[in-house]
Amino acid sequence: MFPDIQVEDPKWTLNAMQYGQIITHDMSMIAGSTQAQPHSTKCCSATGQLLELANVPEHCYPIVLSDDDPIARQINMKCMNFVRTITDRDRRCVGGYQPAEQLTAVNHYLDLSIVYGNSDQVNQQVREFRGGRLRVELRNNQEWPPRNTNASGVCSIQSPQEACYLAGDARVNQNPQLTVLQVILLREHNRIADALAKLNPHWDDETIFQEARKIAIAEHQFISYYEWLPIFIGLENSIRNKIIYNTNRYVNDYKSRVDPTILNEHATAAFRYFHSAIAGGLDLVTEHRSSYGNLRLSDWFNRPAILEEGNNFADLCRGLGTQPELMNDQYHDSEITQYLFRNGMQFGSDLKATDVQRNRDHGLASYNDMRSYCGLKKAYVFEDFLDVISADNVRKLSQLYEDPDDVDLTVGGTLEAHVPDTLAGPTFLCILTEQFYRTRVGDRFWFENRNHNSGFTLPQLNEIRKTSIARLLCDNSPDVKSMQPRAFERISHSNAIVSCDSLPAVDLSLWKDSNGIHGSSYPKTPFEYGSDNFFFKK
Repeated sequence: MFPDIQVEDPKWTLNAMQYGQIITHDMSMIAGSTQAQPHSTKCCSATGQLLELANVPEHCYPIVLSDDDPIARQINMKCMNFVRTITDRDRRCVGGYQPAEQLTAVNHYLDLSIVYGNSDQVNQQVREFRGGRLRVELRNNQEWPPRNTNASGVCSIQSPQEACYLAGDARVNQNPQLTVLQVILLREHNRIADALAKLNPHWDDETIFQEARKIAIAEHQFISYYEWLPIFIGLENSIRNKIIYNTNRYVNDYKSRVDPTILNEHATAAFRYFHSAIAGGLDLVTEHRSSYGNLRLSDWFNRPAILEEGNNFADLCRGLGTQPELMNDQYHDSEITQYLFRNGMQFGSDLKATDVQRNRDHGLASYNDMRSYCGLKKAYVFEDFLDVISADNVRKLSQLYEDPDDVDLTVGGTLEAHVPDTLAGPTFLCILTEQFYRTRVGDRFWFENRNHNSGFTLPQLNEIRKTSIARLLCDNSPDVKSMQPRAFERISHSNAIVSCDSLPAVDLSLWKDSNGIHGSSYPKTPFEYGSDNFFFKK
């Protein structure tokens, strides 16, 4: 169902795909696994044979490979490791006949916990406790995340001196372009902190840190919702469902009754659809926007040292804004379906197979049930799927599953034709729309809320609205001197490369004490509250 057919997206860059991974890592991580390094629990041997532990259902749910599997038969591999997500029953939070719920290892808010950590312990490990800054190591006149004290355990290092980073998120080293954006966000915090310290020399470390953190989170939330989300779930859909607003005022529609926790269907199925946009080769691009080579993704899983070689960091930054992402469709690059985390071996794991197995591990509702919940007709025969799935794919589904009710959500949702002006089919779009509404409206610290104690003044808020992913890349990669204004979008006549200095920038002088956190320049008339009714697109 998911072969390696390379179809480039005609409009969107690899940056769009990669920032999506930043967003999803900020919102969820399955408990018991970093989704980066191989799990310490082994259900399969090193040669891919079933182990005794594989029969312990509380731990293992290995993917058993058939004899005619085109990859496995080359190396006599029978088993692909898969460790189950920890549940509230494993932690003895519930008992009796109450069904298990999978646990997430990170908080569900969009709050840059990937930079700042999800606990006080991690937060203290990444802070410098001086000037409001995060810890860095200076090499070649650039700031890099501090070294992880367990480098050999979390990275695939080949020498004791090889870089392996520590950040707020355990997956920081997973792949080069993810790490690029993690470094960019780290540097952005320190850039803001340095500016605030100069503006307000009387502020102590804690004040500078918390205010810089608040600004960086607000920039991240703005980019995620106003630049990234309209691409994937549609601008009109986002506005109609009150996910974003076209306003220069506050958006005061926080509702305590809205549950912002992450939907299992979102984290385990709908948001994983965008794995199809991953490119297996990462372009290295010069300032003149010529590509002189690329990095093979599977060579550099959990090996961030490549970023510090030569001009690779800046060249990968430009690659993010120049290289197209692959189309969001059923096709997946073999770098993630045959060579995932191969760590020098001939073959590795399979991300799409893992997605399907995780769907089953979490006991998600079937594709048929979810499409019905989202307003499509419930299927009684496979041909009923023809309303949103091609005839060829419906035929394949009928060969792979005995009944329409057996089709996994992760599989069926991936095959749907996209809703116009979005990058998802109706079932996944329904789930994504619901989740991103909850994430914003259920967050009382959302950057657009009018909050006298923790919010921004209106002039500050409108400065935050000047930020962009393009400016973020420019400000935090010294050798990047130019970028197109809409860096999630491919370069074109209407989105041409311009000098970084000409891009709109957040004026941090508004955070000087007279206008800053102790100011009171709130508007006399608050922005009108949004409607209590929410109807997500069906």
